[in-house]
Parts: sequence; structure tokens; C-alpha cells
Amino acid sequence: MRAALILALAGLLVAAAPAAGLERYVPMKGAPGAGPAKYDRVFVQQLGPRRHDRVVVLVPGTNGGAGGITPVARDIVARVPRTQVWIVDRREQAFEDTSVFATGDPEAAQDYYLGFKYRRVLGADVPYVAEWGLEQQLQDLRRVVLRARRGGREVILGGHSAGASTAVAYAAWDFRGRPGVRDLAGLVLIDGGLLGSFSSSGVERARSELAEIRSGEVFLDLLGLGLPEINGIFAQVGALWAQKRPDEPSVLQQYPPLPAFLKPPFPVTNEAQFGYAFDETTSPDELSLIHIRAGRLAAGGDPSGWEDGEVTPIRRFARAYAADRPNATEWYYPRRLLLDIDAASSLRQTPAASYLGLRLLHGRRIDVPLYAYSTALTKGRVARGAKRLARMSRIEELSIVDDRGTSHLDPLSAAPRRNDFLKTVVPFLKRLAR
Repeated sequence: MRAALILALAGLLVAAAPAAGLERYVPMKGAPGAGPAKYDRVFVQQLGPRRHDRVVVLVPGTNGGAGGITPVARDIVARVPRTQVWIVDRREQAFEDTSVFATGDPEAAQDYYLGFKYRRVLGADVPYVAEWGLEQQLQDLRRVVLRARRGGREVILGGHSAGASTAVAYAAWDFRGRPGVRDLAGLVLIDGGLLGSFSSSGVERARSELAEIRSGEVFLDLLGLGLPEINGIFAQVGALWAQKRPDEPSVLQQYPPLPAFLKPPFPVTNEAQFGYAFDETTSPDELSLIHIRAGRLAAGGDPSGWEDGEVTPIRRFARAYAADRPNATEWYYPRRLLLDIDAASSLRQTPAASYLGLRLLHGRRIDVPLYAYSTALTKGRVARGAKRLARMSRIEELSIVDDRGTSHLDPLSAAPRRNDFLKTVVPFLKRLAR
């Protein structure tokens, strides 16, 4: 009798338990492209319940990696039933030598990466990256979308910053006569999109910049130091020190090659150095693509520490940027991809779009629900672009949040109770589920 009761209770507990969760980082076959066939693959961070009816596929922005979106992806799958989130790292992620970052040891990482012992990739050695533009990314992305659709699942496509622009371009793209939007059940744009959200490109810029790219200058150099990968390396090294040894005197503050504008004017801790470099009150305006609203340097202490108090807790942010497989950055971002996205800005076949081989033929046929979130970086341009998209297309359900109280990276790693993106996208996704 007692044994039967125990077995019955055990059965009830099993039945009541949530579906097993999934969190893994896997390679997926991409489309054939320029260069060696070994690079015809992308990498996908998959999160959520094993039993699911829909997949939210998200694309990182310029110089962004899947690890940067992982914090909010975890928050989404915890709040939206039977939904997975897949975050797509582009094919160029294969160029990165993250072997020592994988150890999680900040001292070893400092010696290896800031001692320039890592395996570098030079533009002159990979000229085929000049052809890794928007068409290549969309063909790769379509392989991921079609895989996510298996079993009749719905796919909501979105992204952050330029990744959101990529999502809109996918919906309008012509895939051998089939509009990309036919693969989708919705769009989620996080501080990005087309139709004026960011820069645009005319045909003269397209011609001159493509010539530069094809001459060997294939990678975006965000800091202008002649080392395209260094901004990602600085971020991950700094995050490791901040995560592993937050209260010790900053190591990077004493590192001569770190640009002076990223160093506080008095001695600080590893955590405070990391916060200073990313917080919008102290990081230069030129680096607004990496800004968060985290807090401030402590008024006292020797060295001074960091005080949270705004949207994104610095330790949550450091944990995301210290992680590997996936990491939060993309070291080698193709200039061709950024040029193509800018040429796609108007979502029409302009002379620049045609010159670059873009196929933006179906913008007016987009007819799926649209969510857009705009931060202080874009000053309402993302919100206005989303409204323009709705007017020019067949979109009937539109949800727009214009939040000037957040910076560009806050939606991805803000504390859930302070994250207005999370609070507004979850109801949108739940409505789609119904």
C-alpha cells in the first residue's frame, strides 16, 4: 500500500514537472559561398523547452555575437510557453581564435590576447570575405529558418541593431521567386531595422566602397587601430577580469595600448573599469553602439569600485561578455555586409541595391505582425521606420515601443524587472502564440 502511494506521488510529480530545457551551441550548414567550403556554416545558440511550437530566431548586430543576446533570450523562454529562441552567429565567427578564452582564466587571456599571441586573420589572406554581404547572410539565415520550421513550427524572425535590419531584408527578399516573409509568422526588431533607422548608401558610395573592400580592406575596424578584432578582445578580457576578480585593482587600466579615453582618471577596480568603458555617461559618444546604462564609479575607495543603480547590472553584463561558445562579440565583421545593409535602407531596388546585387522585391507584401523597440541611440528612427514599413506593406498588427531611457545594449542584458523590452515583447509573443 505504502509503495503504491509513493509510486503514485512520483507519477504526479513527473507529470507536473516542466518540459526539459535546452541550451546548446551548435554548427549548422550554411549556403555555398565564396571561399573554402569549410566556412559554409553558421553557429546557433538554442535555448528553451524541448517541446515547442515556435522558434524566435534572432540575429546579432554589427560586431555582435550570440552571447550578447543570451541573457534576454533566457528571460524570454522562461516567460513564453512552448517557445525556443535561436541566436545565429554568422559564418565569420569561425575565424576567431578563442582557445584561451575558453579556459575562463583572465591572466592567461591577458597574456595570450593582449600579448598578441593569438591567430590573427588578415583581410589580405581572406579576399573572398569581400563577397560575404547581405545575400550570403540571408542565404545562410534561410537554412536556419527552414530548419526551425521543421515539424510545422512557426518562426518569428528578429534581431538587434543591424540584425534587425537583416530581419526586415529577409522578409522582403526574393528567394527564387518566393518572398522571405512566407517563411515567417512575425518580426521582432530590437533597436534596428530599415527605412531610415541607420545610414543609407547611394550608388556612388556603393561603387567606391566596394572597390576598397575588394582591394583587401574586408573587415570593419570599429576602433580605427588597424586591428579589427581588438574591440572584441578588449571587451572579453575586461569582462573576464570583472567577473573573476571584480574588486582587485584594474589590470586593463595599467595596460598602455588600451585607448586613454577608456581609462578612468583615478585608480579603479576591474569591475569599475569594465563599467566605465561601457556606461553611456563615461564611454565616448563614438562608441554609442556598445553603450549601457549601468551606474557610476563609486565616490570613494582606493581603488574605486562600481555602483549599480540603473537598467543593466554590471555583473550580469560582465557575465555575458566573459562567456565563450558563444561569446558576445564578432571579431571580424565584413564591411560588405554593412555596406549592403545601408544600401537596403529604403527597402526598394534603388540603383545602389541593384549595383550590389540585392533582391528587395517584396517589401510591400510583408503581412506578418511587427514588434519594434527603439532606444536613445536611434532617437525614434527605429519607431518611425517601423511605422513607415507598416504603411508601405500589408502589416495589420503593429507594436512599437520608443524608449529613450535605455541605451543600445540595455534590451539584451537589463535586469528583467527593469527591462521594458522584455516586458513588452513577451505579451506580443504570447499574442502570436494564441
